[in-house]
Amino acid sequence: MSQTDTRKPTLREWLLTDTPTSRFHARMAALYNGWLTLRSNTMAMIGLGILLFLLLIAAFAPWIAPMDPLAQDLGGRLAPPGTDGHILGTDSLGRDILSRLIYGSRITLYIVTLVAIIAPGVGLLVGTVSGYIGGWTDAILMRITDIFLAFPRLVLALAFVAALGAGIENAVLAISITAWPPYARIARAETLTIRNSDYISAVKLQGARPLRIITKHIWPLCISSLIVRVTLDMAGVILAAAGLGFLGLGAQPPSPEWGAMIAEGRRFILDSWWVATMPGLAIFTVSLAFNLLGDGLRDVLDPKEGGS
Repeated sequence: MSQTDTRKPTLREWLLTDTPTSRFHARMAALYNGWLTLRSNTMAMIGLGILLFLLLIAAFAPWIAPMDPLAQDLGGRLAPPGTDGHILGTDSLGRDILSRLIYGSRITLYIVTLVAIIAPGVGLLVGTVSGYIGGWTDAILMRITDIFLAFPRLVLALAFVAALGAGIENAVLAISITAWPPYARIARAETLTIRNSDYISAVKLQGARPLRIITKHIWPLCISSLIVRVTLDMAGVILAAAGLGFLGLGAQPPSPEWGAMIAEGRRFILDSWWVATMPGLAIFTVSLAFNLLGDGLRDVLDPKEGGS
């Protein structure tokens, strides 16, 4: 046997093989091929780059922020960008806007992460149970879902926050409560398609109980659709959180939450435009990044729904 035939394949060759040797090998190959597809999408990579940059900023905020985000300087209030080291200017209490934006990224990621865990989890559970069991269970769960879908998300979130009380944790809970119904619909549709398939029938013949069938065989097939939907919904979550903060129902002062910063700056929008514009641009940029990444992930994880 020649040296060429006996040499070990490189990592790239191992990942690109058409004949995986194990389940782990097949998963790694699928992940790598998905990454190659995502990497070929320029706009998705721009979105991913922005989000990674945001993560770095949030992680190293104490070292990146030029000043204390809560430190007030009434003598330097409403200073325009570039004044006395304030790159993006100061607000009505003389606090550095850039520092507040940097620390505010932590609050944004905190909200996004919790909502991305709670809402899809509840939706996946409700949707798969509804679709698999059917009957009265399906009818009751879907009617409850329809009730939540009948109200605009922000209006319903406002009602829940008003009942629970202002605060970032209550805002997260309110947004999660209003965000789960679309995930339940997606999970139910996937479950209805999967539950009568041949391999589910084979699993039943092996004696698998409904709980095992749902968690081990149906949930994994629903995950890809939910990931796409979660990524695309994060822009709406950020806007909802900013809306609650704008109305004073989210993170409370002096917390540097972007929506609350816009609310403070609206009083000076004509004379000191930077106070409201800078956090507004931050919300716009992060929301756009999630949309760009979500569009790219849709092409990778759910090609039948992709644009090309």
